[in-house]
Amino acid sequence: MRFERSEYVSRLNRVKEAMHRRGIELLVVANPANMCYLTGYDGWSFYVPQCVLVELNEDTPVWIGRGMDANAARVTTSLKDDCIIPYPDEYVQSLVQHPMDFVADYIRARDWDRKFVGVEMDAYYYTAQANESLRHGLPDARFIDARNLVNWVRLIKSPQEIEYMRQAARILERVMQTAFDAIQPGVRQCDAAAQIYDAQIRGTAEFGGDYTAICPMLPTGVGTSTPHLTWTDEPFKPNETTIVELAAARYHYHAPMARTLHLGEPPKNLADTAEIVVEGIHNVLEFVEPGVTCEQVEEVWRNTIAKYGIVKNSRAGYAIGLNYPPDWGEHTISIRPGDKTILHPNTAFHFMPGIWMNDWGVEISEPVLVTEDGCETFADVPRKLIVKGI
Repeated sequence: MRFERSEYVSRLNRVKEAMHRRGIELLVVANPANMCYLTGYDGWSFYVPQCVLVELNEDTPVWIGRGMDANAARVTTSLKDDCIIPYPDEYVQSLVQHPMDFVADYIRARDWDRKFVGVEMDAYYYTAQANESLRHGLPDARFIDARNLVNWVRLIKSPQEIEYMRQAARILERVMQTAFDAIQPGVRQCDAAAQIYDAQIRGTAEFGGDYTAICPMLPTGVGTSTPHLTWTDEPFKPNETTIVELAAARYHYHAPMARTLHLGEPPKNLADTAEIVVEGIHNVLEFVEPGVTCEQVEEVWRNTIAKYGIVKNSRAGYAIGLNYPPDWGEHTISIRPGDKTILHPNTAFHFMPGIWMNDWGVEISEPVLVTEDGCETFADVPRKLIVKGI
């Protein structure tokens, strides 16, 4: 296991406290990151329904998943066999029964079927059919939307979690440099992406990397006007801009970052906007300390760019840490107006102040850790527009 047993006990207790505050007696956890957080379970099995059950009066969570994945639970967790409950393969992608039918049967067998049951209504892998099957199988339960309950418990990181994020950041530094070196005229975008994947997984001499929750983002040319394009098999061209948004992961703990790279002499609007973004990031990093709110952080950023007539309507950051595909964000805090969440020490977020215009854009970002007296950035990569001569 990647954490001491005492840390899992602490996590479980804090989740139970949150359940008690919400009036939840039984929590059905379907988010794979939350399953991992509570038990250590780690496997690419989230394409079929699976869950961890947390009951307020039980000392140990219960893992329920596909039969062939039960040994993965034995390998990656410290759960005893009576807390590892496999369902038969006949439930997988069946037209007549669903794995949540099996889960409901188990809950009834434990006499938990009349409780207040919390479900992660907004979890990617808790489908509409999963919810319908569970509710149908538990007609006497009273259901409560427990979206992001565990996510909020995860917000403040332990020392070991921070260490894994720092290790991810060491990998990230190599990944970003690999991307900068690979992007040059004539090189196919897919070949650069392949080198990036190699660096992400190869890691450093001290520790290897994990797969990241989001694939490499490499919008190029007019594609830089939007953030979520990947790559093609077209070659990079002279006098073209590419946004490089990447991450590295260590045991699924992420350090993400974006930089903007231009091949040749950059246009004035691109160079000037990049300098404004860097100024805004600097001002935010000077401002962040325990006790400030997310919306106050965003206000510092917004006031900086407003001096130059720039308006950004999308949020400027979000919480990061442990996650699985399709997103490395934790779905809790957002750096935007209206989010009055107070930042505490050991909170980590990706400050992502991207600027996207009609046919071009700039992304320069930083993964940030709130410390006892301020903040620090996880990775050391030049914070500027990356310009490569041709």
